[in-house]
Amino acid sequence: MPAVALLGPRQCGKSTLARHMMARMDNALYLDLERPADANKLRDPETFFALNRNKLICLDEIQLVPELFSQLRPILDAEGENGRFFVLGSASRDLIRQSSESLAGRISYLELTPFIIDETGAEHLHSLWLKGGFPRSFLADIQTSYEWREDFIRTFLERDIPQLGFRIPSHSIGRLWRMCAHSHGQLLNASSIGTSLGVSHHTVKSYIDILAETFILRVLPPHIPNLKKRLVKSPKIYIRDTGLLHTLLDIRTHNDLLGHPVYGASWEGLVIESIISRTPAWRHAFYRTRSGVEIDLIMEKGLKTIAVECKVATAPRPGRGFYQALRDLEIDEAYIISPVDEAYPIEKGIQVMPLHDFLDLFRRE
Repeated sequence: MPAVALLGPRQCGKSTLARHMMARMDNALYLDLERPADANKLRDPETFFALNRNKLICLDEIQLVPELFSQLRPILDAEGENGRFFVLGSASRDLIRQSSESLAGRISYLELTPFIIDETGAEHLHSLWLKGGFPRSFLADIQTSYEWREDFIRTFLERDIPQLGFRIPSHSIGRLWRMCAHSHGQLLNASSIGTSLGVSHHTVKSYIDILAETFILRVLPPHIPNLKKRLVKSPKIYIRDTGLLHTLLDIRTHNDLLGHPVYGASWEGLVIESIISRTPAWRHAFYRTRSGVEIDLIMEKGLKTIAVECKVATAPRPGRGFYQALRDLEIDEAYIISPVDEAYPIEKGIQVMPLHDFLDLFRRE
């Protein structure tokens, strides 16, 4: 592709990764559009890009100057070269809309997430679970990590949301964010949340979209097979980073987490986010009927379907609803992801497995 966009939440490591990559290249130029000096270089983009004709140009925080996309299109079409621009963004409606309109067929998107378990190592599972995967949070001690996440939440609400172009009072979206934390792993009830916030369910959904577009919230859709069953059709919501989830709920230590009602849902969120991050080519959904038959995650790719159940117990025992769901969907490959030391089968087609071992199954994708 002539251009590649690396998208992800603030502070997940996009800029660090880009600088390391470009330091190994002879003809590469990095511009941070948050720096006035760098942004000023693009007052006349056409001339600047012409002067740097043979260089790979990295534009960081491009969502701050979305009009650049219309400037890039004629350059990419005229030069016809691949790997000409590398753009980084913390996501916004403008970023997605402008790039899809102006650079359709010329840009490839990649998503960089905070750390997941196969990047940190299985021995750091509990640290990753408690502190989350943002590099500065994960690498700090527990107290410093918690303070960093508090600052992240405050900065995101007070600076990042307005900077991304969303004109919403920080206290409103902050209250919604905390309500989503209390509803982590549950069905989205926009009407109930709207009543609590004093806004319409349409406004709640627009706020949810903002948190999802900025990689803070995961909205997991329901799996709707062609079955004659009454199915749940509302999505489930997850705070994508468990460290942020725990900070929003004032969970500071492992002991706090063990005693909190969100304990099981937190594990479920960690597992689901890790799997979705590792398997972007798969379709992901959950399955639930009105009678309570449920599977936490259904993965589909081509003709292959895999069922994943998340159990925080070290000796997990799935309920009857799990087996009924497997029969409903005619699934013959299922996994129960638990914090166990090694994988083992519990019956034909069903294995209990550690998270890192399950992710290893998709390492070559």
